[in-house]
Amino acid sequence: MTQTVHKFGGSSLSSAQRYERVASIILEHTQPGDCVVVSAAGKTTDTLVKLWQSYQQQDTHVVADILLQLNNHQTDLITQLLHADLKRTALRLLHSELTAISELIKNQGLREAPLLAHGEVWSARLLALYLTQLNINACDLDARTLFTLNNGQLLHTQNAQQCAKFITPGCINVVTGFIASNTLGDTVTLGRNGSDYSATLLANYCHAKQVCIWTDTQGVYSTDPRKVSKAVKYNKVCRGQANLLARLGNPVLHAKTLSPLRNSDIKLSVRSSFDVQATPTDIVKEGNVKQKRFITTLNNIDLLTVEKLAEGEVADVSQLIQHSIHHFSQNGETYLVVPSASTYKVVSFFEGRANISESSLNGCAVVAPVNDISKLNVLAIDTLNAHAIEPRFIHQDSGYILLLTDQVIDSDILSVLHDKLINKGQEVALIIAGLGNVGEVFIEQLSAQFERFSDDFTIKLVGLIRSETLLFNPSGINIADWKTHFLSESKAYNNQTLLNIISELDYEHKVVVDITASEAFSQLYPEFVALDCHLISANKYAGTADTAWYKALRTSISERNLHWRYNTSVGAGLPVNFALADLQNSGDKITRIEGVFSGTLSWLCSKFDGTIPFSDLVLEAQKMGFTEPDPREDLSGRDMQRKLLILARELGLELDLDDISLSALMPETLAIGSWDDFLANESTLNDFIDAHAANAKAQSSVLRYTGLLEITENKVTAQVGITYTPIGDALANLTPGDNIFVINSKWYSANALVIQGPGAGTEVTAAGIHSDLYWLVQNIK
Repeated sequence: MTQTVHKFGGSSLSSAQRYERVASIILEHTQPGDCVVVSAAGKTTDTLVKLWQSYQQQDTHVVADILLQLNNHQTDLITQLLHADLKRTALRLLHSELTAISELIKNQGLREAPLLAHGEVWSARLLALYLTQLNINACDLDARTLFTLNNGQLLHTQNAQQCAKFITPGCINVVTGFIASNTLGDTVTLGRNGSDYSATLLANYCHAKQVCIWTDTQGVYSTDPRKVSKAVKYNKVCRGQANLLARLGNPVLHAKTLSPLRNSDIKLSVRSSFDVQATPTDIVKEGNVKQKRFITTLNNIDLLTVEKLAEGEVADVSQLIQHSIHHFSQNGETYLVVPSASTYKVVSFFEGRANISESSLNGCAVVAPVNDISKLNVLAIDTLNAHAIEPRFIHQDSGYILLLTDQVIDSDILSVLHDKLINKGQEVALIIAGLGNVGEVFIEQLSAQFERFSDDFTIKLVGLIRSETLLFNPSGINIADWKTHFLSESKAYNNQTLLNIISELDYEHKVVVDITASEAFSQLYPEFVALDCHLISANKYAGTADTAWYKALRTSISERNLHWRYNTSVGAGLPVNFALADLQNSGDKITRIEGVFSGTLSWLCSKFDGTIPFSDLVLEAQKMGFTEPDPREDLSGRDMQRKLLILARELGLELDLDDISLSALMPETLAIGSWDDFLANESTLNDFIDAHAANAKAQSSVLRYTGLLEITENKVTAQVGITYTPIGDALANLTPGDNIFVINSKWYSANALVIQGPGAGTEVTAAGIHSDLYWLVQNIK
């Protein structure tokens, strides 16, 4: 079974040393049943074209010279690569074929397509024999037995059957590129970049998983790297942009190459046969990767207008001139962008329906995400005008701009355009989980936050997660309409789907913002980190997980030079974690932290004065949304216990939840049963609170629910529960709903550092998450 189809171009086979390199790549990257498609070695096809032209001109001296040149080149390759019987066999076959060509020339029976086919036949045979010499089971296959066309149309069903019949599962199948046959058995060629097309066709017919195009470049760049030294190589490019680039003249991939991959999951990679270790460029399906920015130049083209362009005619004329043609509509006219050398053929093809609108044009095309096009159009025109170049024709369309000029866009001007138009800054992908009240406010504040980073980063919101649904767009979700998009476009997902999506994101930085209260989601943190994601958490579960799991997560984050911010997991927007980190970084040592870390319990205790039952306050808080749906979750104190553990770990203490003693703000009996059971026994809660309040009053104190972390040389005390706070103490004067942190340290021993403010609320919590995001971006800048 064919897993992968590899393709090697002529430059990869131009010398014996390069054949050897290709063989080593095959040895490492193929398995039995795989196919290797080859082009003619070096400039062999060009030489055969010259032979055909000289034959047509009846120039016998040049014909003889070219035949000798072909013989010498192929003989040199054979003698350098093969030994003994394999060499003799190859030389005998070469001599026989060149003799046959000479006879056809002599008898005026030479035909172009069969002549050009020899280049690929020679490459496939030589590579297969060389692999055999290396004890690799290999065979060469003539693609004329695999691909059949009828009136220029591929017979897909028949071709798939022929591939199944002739491709050998137990060996490496070395297949000729560029050539096929028609139903009469005559040789036909597949045109410009025909070997790439052969490879993707073969992958389609064989149901391969991947096509690997091995070239003399390292992949797909933002512009021609031979002209612009700062050209950016992209690791992933979507098929739509690759197709558009090909139609606009980018030389890396031909539009025809991509057509067999349409509606398939076949992966296409562009790799360097000269630098095997270099990261490839993967051409992937739409929706799996963000769109990029490109500049490609156009030279010596004509602009034609065509009346009543019919479906399929562009493909037909592209086949006729062996070149991709781009067409578009503007102001009611249909235009074709055609190489000037082919204009006559194209005009003749349309038989009076085509006229030259503009001739002898040059210029460039800018391909970019749709949302970027308008501003890039203005910037490109201004940049060209600054260099005394005024476009003669401008067309702005969905995803690209066409700027046609009289002057050639040389390397210097292309470099300036590249600097101005291609975003050299790093890009950050943001995935937000949790779209409740805090999540909504956080998203609403994003546009202003993104603007603050615009000089250094482009930050794009690419994913929104709510419960079991996901909205994903690798090129960025429109923040202004995110709710509409979520309602109409979000889809069900599972954890593996989410991880696969994140793994495909090709951003310099990825950030997962967790605004959920889900323990299950927090358990995905190690997988996010393995995919090189930074983390921002309002979720407390990861920070209070089992010590071994927590330490492993911390280690992984450190090893990958990632960041994890979680300031809002304690104190909402209050800068508690920042303060503790700053104190310790400056050399101070924290000895004690006491406070009220729950806005809900702060409100309940501060509001209670005995005039109304405590249970009524609980119900009031529930109606105002201050509590969890079951307020016993708040009264249990578990939330404060987790927050105290996070603070302890921030100080480097190795504690687990069980190391923090906990007593609830209610009798233990009320934790049993349903919420209705609780309401039926609310007097038990009131008696419990009244008794504690009376005890506190007897000691000139007030009732508070606090957390305490105390560190001495030999002992760590960590506890959460009811305390009696002396009147006049900072904790006693707490504003209802506020959090307070009273911090003692070596430097703040007699006079504690107090941090106090709202400990809950959508705006302050969202602001705290934005503070974490700002810190993170500044630290990855």
